[in-house]
Amino acid sequence: MTDKELAQEVVLHGSHKAFAEIVHRYSGMVFSKALGVMHTEEGAAEVTQQTFVRAYENLDSWRGTELTPWLTAIATHTALKLLDKERRRHTTPLDTLPSSVLGGFPAESSSYSEEHEAQLQQMEAAIAQLPEQDQQLLRLHYYDHRHTADIARQTGLSQSNVLVKLHRIRERLKKAMTHERND
Repeated sequence: MTDKELAQEVVLHGSHKAFAEIVHRYSGMVFSKALGVMHTEEGAAEVTQQTFVRAYENLDSWRGTELTPWLTAIATHTALKLLDKERRRHTTPLDTLPSSVLGGFPAESSSYSEEHEAQLQQMEAAIAQLPEQDQQLLRLHYYDHRHTADIARQTGLSQSNVLVKLHRIRERLKKAMTHERND
């Protein structure tokens, strides 16, 4: 059966068998797309499940001939919403962080400082110059708040190697920031 015929079976007759066929055909593709956005299997599995729930609920509004683009769009939007929700949940106000974490940056988030803004831009530029693997380690550890054991499992590195790499990345960033300030 074509995608259109399967969708009609689901919409017109409530066929669970037809929807199961849709899930069977496209779950691998949806999971792969979700994994590319979420970077964790758990997150990708959650996005995959939510994608098919939303697809089932909205299948009567689908007007295409192939489900791939529609399901991909649903998966991408679902993943981005979930990442945004996670980011907001894990956000810590700067004024509650110890100064050692801020690395000398002022904790007053209420007052704008051009110097602070320049330092942040400098840091972003230094991070952008790092190799992709180093950027990924920083994202996982500092932005996603993942433990080094989790990062080791995900990247295939040993936990001690993750710790060493994070230390060396921090040292490179400090050196780049110091070098930039001295110029």
